Amino acid sequence: MQSLFVPTGLVALAEIGDKTQLLALLLAARFRRPWPIIWGILVATIANHFAAGALGKWVASFFSEATLSWVLAASFLAVAAWMLVPDQIDEDEASHFKRYGPFLTTLIAFFLAEMGDKTQIATVMLAAQYEYFWLVVAGTTLGMLIANVPVVLAAHFSADKLPMTLIHRISALCFLALAGYAAWHAATLSGWIG
Repeated sequence: MQSLFVPTGLVALAEIGDKTQLLALLLAARFRRPWPIIWGILVATIANHFAAGALGKWVASFFSEATLSWVLAASFLAVAAWMLVPDQIDEDEASHFKRYGPFLTTLIAFFLAEMGDKTQIATVMLAAQYEYFWLVVAGTTLGMLIANVPVVLAAHFSADKLPMTLIHRISALCFLALAGYAAWHAATLSGWIG
């Protein structure tokens, strides 16, 4: 169950204040139709995170467990640092697709916004780390929904009212802890720690 719960918690935390959450707020304010937007977020996230998870599993097959743990430690450390840099979104990012309606606009905009995003990179790393690929994808998708659905349902809710700096620091600490665990695991596998 760790393959499900760790990705869910990490992505839900990492997503707060992320550009895709800001995009969800923008789409909700623009369309005022929450359910097509939520379905668009779900489908885009499943597609994006499935591809990211598959990449993570494929990359993991090329490395020994110790080497992969060192790579994961470095990657988690990089994402921890990245979490301290807040995202912004250009309001035009969603307006290009507005003519397609709320579902298709959300699907396209979310899929594109997730490309190379922190949560996509985290999905690649988590899929490489955990044995159960499907649970990782389900967990990261659930984390995205936990962070974005409330924003869509309460379009008047402003992300500016959240203590964003604190949330980003907590997310960074979570990724830092994962980096420490991966480094400890790598050192154990390499025989540096008895």
